[in-house]
Amino acid sequence: MKIKSPEFGTVEVADDRIIEFPAGLPGFEQCQRFALVHEEGREAEVFLLQSVDDPEVAFSVTAPARLGVNLEFVLSDEDMALLQLDDAGKIDEVAVVIIIRSQKSEEAGPAGAGLSANFMAPLVINTRARLGMQKVISRLGCEITLRQQD
Repeated sequence: MKIKSPEFGTVEVADDRIIEFPAGLPGFEQCQRFALVHEEGREAEVFLLQSVDDPEVAFSVTAPARLGVNLEFVLSDEDMALLQLDDAGKIDEVAVVIIIRSQKSEEAGPAGAGLSANFMAPLVINTRARLGMQKVISRLGCEITLRQQD
């Protein structure tokens, strides 16, 4: 399948690489199919989560560990059903990524310039079934551990 990406132009993505977000993402409920793309020839530290349904919708994502963060949270029975995870022990089938955004100083002022990461709404993806959801954490009932990078 060919998808259009504002960042990479037209990209060929195999149908079996599409990730479905049955509920969409908050604010982008109409976008339910996404592909993870990155620049060819480079090790991917940051991926572009590109909507297949709307080429104008794309998010930069990375693993929390890339930013020195360890996230631990609980998935509800409804979350597990949505992701088709029948065994909580299959952690190797689950990927967690966070949406990151680069903020220029003219957008956020000098104190807010830099990288912004949404740790309170990680994306959880069942890599086997290629199903995903955004887990909105309304209160800090999860563990967030910040590590210094070596």
